[in-house]
Amino acid sequence: MTLVQILLFLPAAAVVAASPGANNLLAFANGSRQGFLPSAIALLGRCLAFVIMIAIVIVGLGALLETSEIAFQIIKWAGVVYLVHLSVTMIIARNHGSADDTRGAQRTYDLARREFLVAMTNPKAVLLFTAFVPQFITRGGESSFTVQLIVLGAIYIALEFIAAMGWALAGSIIRSLQPSAKRMLLLNRMTGALMLGAAGMLAFTRRA
Repeated sequence: MTLVQILLFLPAAAVVAASPGANNLLAFANGSRQGFLPSAIALLGRCLAFVIMIAIVIVGLGALLETSEIAFQIIKWAGVVYLVHLSVTMIIARNHGSADDTRGAQRTYDLARREFLVAMTNPKAVLLFTAFVPQFITRGGESSFTVQLIVLGAIYIALEFIAAMGWALAGSIIRSLQPSAKRMLLLNRMTGALMLGAAGMLAFTRRA
């Protein structure tokens, strides 16, 4: 692995990590509802999902998902159903905190669980490590495919974490402005609607 590889990978990965997908919208929603710290800690759930995905690719199951239409569809529709569930929960909630009334460790665990499930049920996230990252891996070099995948995967997870913290921070800033309950309710419904849109986009996603 060379420095040139990493320098080429960094900007491309940063753009992908910062894009307004389902997970980043969830981080924004968590920040606006629960504040920055719980939302930032909850991102560990997403990171864990990505670590599992890298392991899946290493053992060869990623290739199965990439080539098997049935496996792809099962994971895709599980993700669609879960995103719709989260979206509808946010849209119909009577107040901005009703969906997250738990406190302390239990609340943070619930947020992390959501981050994990949204990431794990998004087949595009798995294909990220089977199609996107391998483009920056040098075949036949000094470092093996596995080593390069682990290094680039770790870099991507770090960038994803940083970008997601930005989304969570944006949500928490809005929360700190102490908008009225009516405006906060409107924000939650708008975010829920955007997540519902992400579910719709996922529903029409096909394997590349």
